[in-house]
Amino acid sequence: MPARLTSRRRMVRRIAREDRAAQLVEFAVALPLLVVFVVGIFDFSSAFTLKQKLTNVARDAARVAAAGPANDVPNSSTSVPASVSDAYQLISNYFTANKINNCGMTAASYTLTSPASWKYSANGSGCPGTGLVITINRGYYFPESSTVQTASTNCQAQALGGQAAEIGTCVSIQYAYAWRFGRVASLLGTMPGLPSTLSVVSVTMNEN
Repeated sequence: MPARLTSRRRMVRRIAREDRAAQLVEFAVALPLLVVFVVGIFDFSSAFTLKQKLTNVARDAARVAAAGPANDVPNSSTSVPASVSDAYQLISNYFTANKINNCGMTAASYTLTSPASWKYSANGSGCPGTGLVITINRGYYFPESSTVQTASTNCQAQALGGQAAEIGTCVSIQYAYAWRFGRVASLLGTMPGLPSTLSVVSVTMNEN
């Protein structure tokens, strides 16, 4: 057999055994899935951790406010009572200590939504969407047969339905969250529906 023909056959066999190109194609196909998987783990863990922090500080703030005297809440005034101010300062200090963006919120960023409910809001400092909304209702009431877990995110009092009222303090925190996972998942042609806001509510019975 001619040496030239033998050399050609060896070259053909070598090319047939060459799988580097196949590996490159496999990597190119798997890369988007790998990116979505890694970003998903990071993003969902970050959102879960943030929500846990918001839950903790909302619970602590509700306890602090509920421990204050009920007579410090004005019937019709825009002034902030000491119990509400203490709850707000606790949340503000917690955000600073845990390096959570407060969206530029200050102690003056509030509106009186009812005679005993104060709503703080801000969406600056790079916060997406609605930014940060904190509601502190010192006169949150609900029927005695109900449960505090049914509190809404705006801490609006529940209808009594003829029952006796239980009165407590409701603290709600709504924090806009910018998901990275949605943008990455769009590489696969799908855009998952994710909540734009992380919301937590805590209710504590008034002590005084």
